[in-house]
Amino acid sequence: MVAAERGFVPDSNEILSGRLLVVAFEGWNDAGEAASGAVRALKDLLELYPMFEVDPEDYFDYQFNRPSVTMDEDGKRSLVWPGVTMFGPTDDSNVYVLLGTEPSRNWKSFTAEIVEAIEDREITGVVFLGSMLADVPHTRPISVFATSDNAQVRSELGVERSLYEGPVGILSVLSAQCEELGIPTVSVWASVPHYVHSVPSPKATLALVQKLEETIGVTIPRGDLVEEAAAWETGIDALAADDDDMAAYIGQLEQARDTVDSPEASGEAIAQEFERYLRKRGDGGKPEGWGPAGS
Repeated sequence: MVAAERGFVPDSNEILSGRLLVVAFEGWNDAGEAASGAVRALKDLLELYPMFEVDPEDYFDYQFNRPSVTMDEDGKRSLVWPGVTMFGPTDDSNVYVLLGTEPSRNWKSFTAEIVEAIEDREITGVVFLGSMLADVPHTRPISVFATSDNAQVRSELGVERSLYEGPVGILSVLSAQCEELGIPTVSVWASVPHYVHSVPSPKATLALVQKLEETIGVTIPRGDLVEEAAAWETGIDALAADDDDMAAYIGQLEQARDTVDSPEASGEAIAQEFERYLRKRGDGGKPEGWGPAGS
């Protein structure tokens, strides 16, 4: 099957017209499993094969990222170890995927190994996907922000530069190294309601899928995502209906979001609103990758 038949259309932006790598890591950068879910949807669409993987012994603490046991149809049990794999196309597609668990140690060596794999395959641009917990209501569209440290990417895609300062995840480390070597990058983040942090968020996954389509010029089938996103929202509505405090809190978030989204809201007012709820975070810091409001 050729790329066009799968829905792939080369992006008109010059910076994204070569070989692209789309990246997501499970863990700190993956609230609601939204980022990894979006990349898996892309991987399932394309005809990709595993072409490179890191040695998990070098980068994972198994007490922190434990292996899991699975059972096949014949009842045979097997272990699945945490890891990171790069998948490449079997045809003329120019999209590669890097997916796995955020490493727990030796980040400098890990970054060097991944960047070497990127250079070996002559990848010319990297798209990083992430999702973060935030004070946002589940009843409104999921906020998605794109940022880039590359001036040409910002010009072509109309995105901002992140001004965030503070602790970062492996996405930022890889992005910094790629940019240093002249490989342009763009980071795309979704905001996931923090009060439902313990379950996957198909609504956030769907929002990232939509933004990824716009960014790299590929049509990704939704599958059951639309129905799952609706069921997710309905389920939270039911929980809130039985909890007056939760319902009141969600109402406050809705009011704040509607104020930010109103036509009368100035850029400064939006920035102040973002700063207000970011300050309420328990760690007192801004999430990595936060968008135009001064991330």
